[in-house]
This record gives sequence, structure tokens and C-alpha cells, in this order.
Amino acid sequence: MTESFRADGVRVLITGGTSGLGAAMAVALLDAGATVAITGRDAGRAQVAAADLGLRAVGIGMDVRDEADVARGVDDAVASLGGLDVLVNNAGIGMRTVNPRFLTDPQPFWAVSPDGFRDLVATNLTGYFLVARAVVPRMVAAGAGRVVNVSMNHSTMNRAGFVPYGPARAGAEALARIMAADLAGTGVTANILLPGGATATGMIPDDFPPERRSALLDPAVMGAPIRWLCSPGAAGVHDERIVATEFAAWLAARSA
Repeated sequence: MTESFRADGVRVLITGGTSGLGAAMAVALLDAGATVAITGRDAGRAQVAAADLGLRAVGIGMDVRDEADVARGVDDAVASLGGLDVLVNNAGIGMRTVNPRFLTDPQPFWAVSPDGFRDLVATNLTGYFLVARAVVPRMVAAGAGRVVNVSMNHSTMNRAGFVPYGPARAGAEALARIMAADLAGTGVTANILLPGGATATGMIPDDFPPERRSALLDPAVMGAPIRWLCSPGAAGVHDERIVATEFAAWLAARSA
């Protein structure tokens, strides 16, 4: 690993870090020398996941849908790590929460339950807002900090049968762009990171055809770009949309 991909001593909060993309990013950052707090709705699960990651990881129970719980969880992360340098907004639930067979038997938007719609939007969109709202003022006051908002391919945002997941992620990406605009000149940067395709996580339904599973991306694809975004090499990088599968070429072009 080159020095530009080190993140020694960087204090990172990853929401939704107990599995999937969040867990993969936590592994990568710990390997790069960072200290990491991961969150999940279930405090016990978050603590077990952190214990599995090692001594520089801490697990915190936090429901990103709840303003008071977010405030308490962020306070816990700051106290545990001694501050925060980077927020990775990643917590989310997938289409299987409203339609377990969303890939093989997609349902139209009018068949989605209002409660299912509200819960997914509260997690995948409002959660990004609530956590950033609790973290960013601390960074602005310090004159430094980084926010990384995890997103997905634009094609999925308007795909048939993907209400409410597509609209929620589209909203989160628009929110990320506005965060960057609002933070311009503050010393705090905000960027977007996405895998670049469907990943082998718990969001994939159980009835996903086995012959197609080999085409799914390994969540570890997020490792190199998140290490770089938390490293000295990414100082000043702001309002970029980075696709993990294209990261090496993107970084080479940027360096050139």
C-alpha cells in the first residue's frame, strides 16, 4: 500500500458498518491505520462486529432514523475515538424490506405499503441528513473534516420496481451535492462514493439466481477509494463522485 493510501490515526465514523459495504470499508480503513466507530440499530450486534474487527474499532448502537438516538450515538463515537475526522454516511436498507422478490417479481410503486416507503426513506435519506447534521457542525467549528456519502448507480435510481429504494438514493445523492455546496470554503469536504454495480451483500434477495451471483461485486471494491478519501492524498478533494470500479483509472487521470 502506498503512503497516499494510509490513514494513520484518522478517526472515522461509519454508519451501517456491521455488514456489507460498511464492514468492508471498516476493514480497509483499519488496515490503513485508522480508528473506526461502526454503527448499527442493534447495539449488541455492532459491538460484536467491532470486537471481530480488532482493538481500533468500536461498535455503537444507533438508529439513524431517530434524531435523539443519532445525537447520543455521535456523542458516543466522539468520546470513544477522541474526536471525528471523517463521517462515512452508509447506513441503508434495501428493496427486500418492501418486496423480498424485488428482482424476480418487481412490484409497481402503487403496490408499495406507505409504512415500507416511509421506513426506507427515513433510513436511506433522512438518516444521511440526521447524522451529517450532528457531525458536520463539529467539523466546521474545527475548520477541517471530511464527509463521504455512499451512493449507487444512477440507472438504479429510476429502475422499474425500485420504489422506494431508487428515489431514496436519488434524494441522498442530491443531498450530498448540496452538502458539498454548503460546505464550500469551510475546510470540510464532501464527496460521493459508490461501488459501480450490484454488490454481494444482504440487500440481494434470497431468490437471486445462483448463476448470476458470480457477477456481483465484492464489497471489498470500496476499500481502495475509501482509504484514499481518508488519507492525506485526498486533502482538498471536494464534490467528487467516485465510482469504486473505476477508481484506479479515475485517480490516474486526476494525477496526470
